[in-house]
Amino acid sequence: MLRYSKKRDFPVSRIRRYLEPGPVVLVSSRFQGKANIMTMGWHTVMEFTPALVGCIIAESNYSFQLIRKSGQCVINVPTTRLTDAVVGIGNTSGAEIDKFEKFGLTAEPATKVEAPLIRECHANFECRLYDDRLVEAYNFFIFEVVKAHVAASPKHPETLHYMGEGAFMVSGKIISRRAQFRPDRL
Repeated sequence: MLRYSKKRDFPVSRIRRYLEPGPVVLVSSRFQGKANIMTMGWHTVMEFTPALVGCIIAESNYSFQLIRKSGQCVINVPTTRLTDAVVGIGNTSGAEIDKFEKFGLTAEPATKVEAPLIRECHANFECRLYDDRLVEAYNFFIFEVVKAHVAASPKHPETLHYMGEGAFMVSGKIISRRAQFRPDRL
C-alpha cells in the first residue's frame, strides 16, 4: 500500500511552486535597434508540429512592445551557472540599462529572426509570432519556433525552475522509460 502525507490547506496564490512546467528562460528581443532580455518563469509547449510555445508577457514589461512590434523573439535556455544573471535580468528594466552589457552576456545573430541569441545559454529557440488573438485580452503570445540551436553537451543540463517567492529548483536526475515510450501517443 502506498503511503501518503496528510495534506493541509495551501494559499492558491502560491500554487506555482507545484505547477511551473519548464525551465526559466531568457527571452531576447530587438526592434528598431533596441535589444532587450527578460526573464520568464512560465511558458508552455502547445504543439509539436509546428513547434508552438505559448507564454504571457506583461504589457508593462519593456520587452512587450519590442516583441509585439517585431513579431519575434528568441527563447534562450540558461543553465544554473547563469542563476545570478537570470535573477538580475528579472529585477531590472531594459528601458533603463543594456542588459547584455550589464550581465556580461553575448548577443549573437540569429539565422531566421532579428532578435539576438544569447551565446552563454545552453539552447536558443528562434521564434516568430504565430497567433496574437489572445494578446490584447490576456497578454498571451503564441510563438512558432522556426530554428533551434542546442549545445552538444551536456545532454541533460542543470536548468532552473522557478517556484515563486525567489526560490528555484534545479533539474534533477533523469528517469528513463524508453522501453514503454509510444511515439504514436504524442
